[in-house]
Amino acid sequence: MAIGMPSSSLNPPELTLGSKLQQINWGLILLLVLISSVGFAMLYSAANGSWTPWAVRQAIRFGVGLVITLGIALIDIRFLLRWSYLFYFLSLGLLGVVEIAGEIGMGAQRWIDLGFFRLQPSELMKLALVLALARYFHHLTYEEVGRIRSLFVPLFLVFAPAVLVLRQPDLGTAGMIILGGGAIFFLAGVRMWKFITVLVLGLSAIPVGWQFLHTYQKNRILTFINPENDPLGAGYHILQSKIALGSGGLFGKGFLQGSQSHLNFLPEKQTDFIFTMLAEEMGLAGAVFLLLLYVLALGYGFAIALRSSSQFGRLLALGTTTTLFLYVFINIAMVMGLIPVVGVPLPLISYGGTAMLTAMIGFGLIINCYVHRDVEIGRQGLEDHQS
Repeated sequence: MAIGMPSSSLNPPELTLGSKLQQINWGLILLLVLISSVGFAMLYSAANGSWTPWAVRQAIRFGVGLVITLGIALIDIRFLLRWSYLFYFLSLGLLGVVEIAGEIGMGAQRWIDLGFFRLQPSELMKLALVLALARYFHHLTYEEVGRIRSLFVPLFLVFAPAVLVLRQPDLGTAGMIILGGGAIFFLAGVRMWKFITVLVLGLSAIPVGWQFLHTYQKNRILTFINPENDPLGAGYHILQSKIALGSGGLFGKGFLQGSQSHLNFLPEKQTDFIFTMLAEEMGLAGAVFLLLLYVLALGYGFAIALRSSSQFGRLLALGTTTTLFLYVFINIAMVMGLIPVVGVPLPLISYGGTAMLTAMIGFGLIINCYVHRDVEIGRQGLEDHQS
């Protein structure tokens, strides 16, 4: 190294496969294994002490997902930047396929039947949107972000899939897409007064929007306000969930001993309400333990984002981590009765192929940002070098 020459002016060789493997954040991988193991145990319990039909399939999906996570982590981050719009429009196209020939289940048209696997494109769209918005805002200066005309394109990127998802209908997922997109707007530096303006306009539009909601969506909101009005109908899910949560106490009733879940009072115990079953069997202690694992995993994501040298890497890691946080927050708030019941799974815990795939891809993107944390990317994506 020449004396007086700053190290950032040098151009070290590209990261090799071996060096990338050494850079993988194995602590985060361990956390994913621990969280998923809790899920396997709960699915084993949900099947009354049997590995079939849920726990074995979930374990296989996690194994495949872990390979995908590591594969994504090793991809050059500039490749993700270059092809992020393609990923977005492919996901948007899949939402269009759902609109035309999607499979109907539980009153909604949300899936594409691939024979061996039912794909829910709206889940993948949440991550594709993060990639697209991260690329868009990466190329803007702070002053450009502050101009209203610079927000037209990202607003289209957010609301195009949200409208398609609303037509399925899936109000919860559409809300997550909008919230996730809004988080990246905020992280990219969009001024606060614009968020306040949108919030005021949104609240003002509630009476109009109410008229366009489906009957079951209106019932969910009314049930959230007062679930006791229909304890055996619309309010059944949340009332049983609250009973199970309260009966668990501090240390729970014991593994495989949950009465609400094993006597089939608790609905959807292997998917949306699996956290309730955990709290009933393992109590507050078990629930807090799982929450701590999530806090550590998400904390890794935020720390990785702050360590990234490129704006694209920062926004990608922050946006993906925020999306995963929304999964955790909405699911747990839902089963506790803090928000209306929506179909949002608990990452790595709830049974479901697309939910597992989405979570593992998300963590793969986060680890990718860590592996390539020292890669600097110019605003045009051309001035790339290792710092």
